[in-house]
Amino acid sequence: MEKGRLEAFTDGVIAVIITIMVLELKPPHEATWQAVFGNWPVFLSYVLSFIYVGIYWNNHHHLMHLVERINGKVMWANLALLFWLSLFPFATAWLNEAHGAHGEFPAALPTLVYGVVLLMTALTWIPLVRYLIQANGGRDGALARALAGTWKEKISPFIYLTAIVLAFFAPIVSCVLYAVVAVIWLAPDRRIENHVKANQ
Repeated sequence: MEKGRLEAFTDGVIAVIITIMVLELKPPHEATWQAVFGNWPVFLSYVLSFIYVGIYWNNHHHLMHLVERINGKVMWANLALLFWLSLFPFATAWLNEAHGAHGEFPAALPTLVYGVVLLMTALTWIPLVRYLIQANGGRDGALARALAGTWKEKISPFIYLTAIVLAFFAPIVSCVLYAVVAVIWLAPDRRIENHVKANQ
């Protein structure tokens, strides 16, 4: 099977996800700077979610660069990734709606759920990469050589798990940890680019 439709479908779903998230941003009722800045937690959560979706889109684009073939396993793994990505608007909106509940920001349960969505999205990335490698030359293929281990994939789930546990006690710390992982991944994964340049 060719990869074109999978890429196009993924791009379309991600575009819809971003559209839904931005529609959740409500304009202030007053035409003042105070009204704008008074909504800063909502805007920050949108920015964080937008960055995460952008990171996955960017890395998915790089990942598919060396892919020549896909199969049924790849398609289902990609759908699993998109499922968890599609929950970003819900998780972000709930985090925004629940902030300030009981005098705290952010609320514990929405912060925990946001972390679970982040964790599951990261975990579904793993089988997608594995199945793509299997379908494109296995361990000796160009994709496998280009993706030879990185510390980012190993440390991110542990930070998410830590943040999920902390959500019960210090949800603001959890949000900081979510932002830390985003910063870690903000620089595009250049392993594939470097591999292509080295083999030109």
